[in-house]
Amino acid sequence: MMGFVVGTITGILSGFGIGGGSLLILWLTMVEHAAQYTAAGINLVYFLCCAPTALISHIRHHLVDKKIALWCAIAGCITSPLASLAAGAIPMDWLRRLFGILLLALGIKELFAKKK
Repeated sequence: MMGFVVGTITGILSGFGIGGGSLLILWLTMVEHAAQYTAAGINLVYFLCCAPTALISHIRHHLVDKKIALWCAIAGCITSPLASLAAGAIPMDWLRRLFGILLLALGIKELFAKKK
C-alpha cells in the first residue's frame, strides 16, 4: 500500500514538473533497497505513464515551445543509448554517488536560480 501512495504522490509531483521521478528513484533505492539499475528501469516505465498526461496539460496551457521540444527529443534519442551504455559500464556504487551529486547540483542550481 505504501508503494501505491508513494507512486501516486510522485506522479502528481511529476505532473507539476517538480521531479517526481527523482523522488521515486530515491524511494526505491533508499527505502525499498532496490538496485540502482532496477530503480532506473522502474522510473522509465513510470515516466511513460506520467509524461503523456503532463505533456498534454502543458501544451493546453501554452507552456511548451515546440521548436525547443523537438530539439530536446532529437538530442534525447541520440544520447539515451549512449548514456545507457555508460551507466551499464559504471559500478553501481559509483552510479549511486554520481546520481546523488547530480541531484545536489540541480538542487543548488534551483535554489539560487533567479525567478522570472
